[in-house]
Amino acid sequence: MTGTDKTSSPMKILISFHKLFEAYQNMAANGSGLLAEKAQTILKIAEKYPELREGFSDFNILKTREAEIATILQDTFNPLLSKNEIKAATAPFDNTIFNLSDRFKSILETAGPDFNLEIKNMPSNDKYIMACTVILNFYYGYEFNFRRPFHYEIPDKNGVTRYYKILYNADFTEVIKSSTAPNISQTDIDTLLDNFEDIERWKALFPENAYTLKGFVIANIFDVTDDFAISEIKSNLIAENKHQAPNFIKKLQHIFQSFLKITDLQVGFSIYNKTDGVFERVYGDGMHSFLLNDNPIGTCADLLCQTSYKRLLEEKKHIAISNVDSRFKLTQGQVPHINMLHQQGFKSAIFAPIANAEGLIGILELVSKQPKALNSINANKLQDVMPYIVATVERSRNEHENLIEAVIQQECTAIHTSVHWRFRQAAQQFIKENIIQNKSIPFREIAFQNVYPLFGQVDVKGSSEARNKATQKDLIMQLEAAKAIIDKANINFKMPVYEQVAFQIVAYLEQVSTKFKVDSEHVISLFLKNEVSPLLKIIQQTNPALKTDINAYCKQIDEELQVLYQHRKKYDDTVSLINKHMSAILDAKQIEAQKMYPHFFERFKTDGVEHNMYIGESITRENSFSLIYLYNLRLWQIQVMCDMENAFYNAQDVYPLKLDIASMILVFNQPLSIRFRMDEKQFDVDGTYNARYEVVKKRVDKAYIKGTTQRVTEKGKLSIVYSQQADEHEYLQYVRFFQSKNMLGADLEVVELEDLEGVTGLKAIRVSILYRNEKADSKKYYTYADLMTVIKN
Repeated sequence: MTGTDKTSSPMKILISFHKLFEAYQNMAANGSGLLAEKAQTILKIAEKYPELREGFSDFNILKTREAEIATILQDTFNPLLSKNEIKAATAPFDNTIFNLSDRFKSILETAGPDFNLEIKNMPSNDKYIMACTVILNFYYGYEFNFRRPFHYEIPDKNGVTRYYKILYNADFTEVIKSSTAPNISQTDIDTLLDNFEDIERWKALFPENAYTLKGFVIANIFDVTDDFAISEIKSNLIAENKHQAPNFIKKLQHIFQSFLKITDLQVGFSIYNKTDGVFERVYGDGMHSFLLNDNPIGTCADLLCQTSYKRLLEEKKHIAISNVDSRFKLTQGQVPHINMLHQQGFKSAIFAPIANAEGLIGILELVSKQPKALNSINANKLQDVMPYIVATVERSRNEHENLIEAVIQQECTAIHTSVHWRFRQAAQQFIKENIIQNKSIPFREIAFQNVYPLFGQVDVKGSSEARNKATQKDLIMQLEAAKAIIDKANINFKMPVYEQVAFQIVAYLEQVSTKFKVDSEHVISLFLKNEVSPLLKIIQQTNPALKTDINAYCKQIDEELQVLYQHRKKYDDTVSLINKHMSAILDAKQIEAQKMYPHFFERFKTDGVEHNMYIGESITRENSFSLIYLYNLRLWQIQVMCDMENAFYNAQDVYPLKLDIASMILVFNQPLSIRFRMDEKQFDVDGTYNARYEVVKKRVDKAYIKGTTQRVTEKGKLSIVYSQQADEHEYLQYVRFFQSKNMLGADLEVVELEDLEGVTGLKAIRVSILYRNEKADSKKYYTYADLMTVIKN
């Protein structure tokens, strides 16, 4: 017997056997023979101990009258079935149990003295409301169905949790209403039907202890561990996103332990990649693959013997190894999956195929460090759960494919969130017209009218010249190294071909040093691959003394490009790092900007980073756009350009090569239209007039200041290009604002630009960017020249 449940209830519990005594009175009066005699015996107990008929709330009486109660309940608790049935009498809605069957006693004794028997799935509020529905059903005659499956969770001798379902027989109970309990009207019932969770309303109509539940309940208990485990496996696998929860695999493992009655059972998974013929590990919290020994990938033929391969992949049947050590000795460690299990210390295992109509999609791996715990007999129990595992793996695979597509879309053909709604509308219309209505209408064009453009770029200054210098250095190094080897070879073995190739090398060295052209890199690279490399191989075979020199030469050659790639690699790596660094800053700042007001944004990596933005009513779908938001975004753009410049120069020690950048903003003050080009999968301006904006974007950074040979963009300065006087006035105000913030310098200049093809009248504001040396003093600002001095020192 456990302690009583002290939670509140609308009913007082009065344990009584009065209804049972009434049945025996009828039996004594109308029965005959042994039945009447037995009824008389039980009624004598009732006379001797009146509290058993009248009822008691002192549950200690259950102990003092244990023998008498056992006699009274003998017919309802058949002693011949006591060792098989799991059964007890109980106080309604209470954890107190008495008169346990022998089997129930044994189960609780095995659980240990510290185990506390408790009904699961009975929250206190629900318990109170359920008691109210019992009153409505038993006393008022309604038929409310609020029964829920209750169960016990009890560990067995091995510590494996067993699940027991409880079914109650309440034939020997009655509900008694006190004089103080409110009467329940139909209006009250109607109100309760719509307010199940309003516990205070229930308590107002059914106050605590306003009714008495008199009698006792018989609890018939059934071991439903297998059914419960299957249900839990189904629930955990099928439920949306549950398999992504942090403790998913741990919980699933616990359920499998109960299902197969193995305390140390571990669960693993591997995915079958049919295309490549390999098993792949599933990544996730707590996920393991014992077949792969947690390696990321493994060839099927290397992981399974021929027989197991055929059974799993072709026949789609499980493999059971009941004694790993015995099989390991028998096969002398030559069977791959047996060897893998032996290495990890497992003694028994089951590999079950996860397969659908299309074939194998993965492996369920069950392992234990107990020999014979897993075997071909209990492997058959998996048939009940495999459909749910198959469904989950199929869904995970689909989710993975969707994730891949999402990544491709994001990284390759991204549709910005600000305009996604329009694409969704068009897609819904396309589905309606072409799939539902069976028409043949192409995907509608996506366009936005009257949006204001903003363009900016942070460009690597002198990138072409820097790459040419890197290329020259690499080519010179490779040509000189090759010539040195050929000259040595010519000393030992005079051959005309050596002299001819050496002569050609000298000619190319002169071309690289003094007359480097656009096609020089390609021509010389082909010469080095097609003529020099084969010659060096011949020299290596015929002149062993030069083997060391040739090996040293070959070590400098990039395997993929087949040319010396040192200085160019430094350049390429630097540009790549700059792009990643600048893009990361821009993307992070964009999150803040979108919160200010939604707008379209895209960026491109070239020799630097460019960004396009469009803002306007047609993008936001809301009647909320104001030019204030455009002005705000223009201010934001200037600040971000300054922040990117600062971040770049403060990270000079990270870049392999020292390069400079130059920043530019292009101002276009008239709204325009943009249209999504389906063939190019990107937005572009729409209309001939608006095309002028695109022309300026592509050419302006190469424009010269009128009357000079100086480019408009310059390292250490922000260049703001525009064409209208109103733009100049607006941006001069912005510049003065950032000068007051010590972000821009005092050397502001307004310059005119040389005419571009088809574009005239461009001007630019140029102003120095002030830099903070974050390593020295974040509050002190420097010009570009000052900062370079500090960095060098």
